[in-house]
Amino acid sequence: MALDKPYKDVPGTIIFDAEESRKGYWLNQFCHSLMKPENRARFKANERAVLDEWPLTEAQKQAVLARDLNACMREGGNIYFLARIGATDGLSFQQMAGSMTGMTETEYRAMMMAGGRSPEGNRYLGEDGDAQPHRQPQGAAGRNKD
Repeated sequence: MALDKPYKDVPGTIIFDAEESRKGYWLNQFCHSLMKPENRARFKANERAVLDEWPLTEAQKQAVLARDLNACMREGGNIYFLARIGATDGLSFQQMAGSMTGMTETEYRAMMMAGGRSPEGNRYLGEDGDAQPHRQPQGAAGRNKD
């Protein structure tokens, strides 16, 4: 039985739900293994060989090798686990987030300091210009509106 997922209607958003967790289980386990210095060293010495030790899909392996964190997330990666790849490469979370938005670290920091990303183009696809959702998310009925 498929669950209603109204959040799938938000452009460019991947919600790490149970389905994504199952899809990315081994990818996230690999990332978690990078907590150990010896695993980081092995990975840096021969990335492909280490990835081949894990039951990852080829798409997951290619996303890691390319350091394409958006692709990793589409393949079930959880950003908190994926951060271990960035840390292995000596990157801050801010640098990683910038790379995911196509910005430099400086541009990303400036955008966040200015209040973050504009909501324009980042609403539910079914929303009109007054920012009223086209449907109420499950479980929201009966909540206070203030």
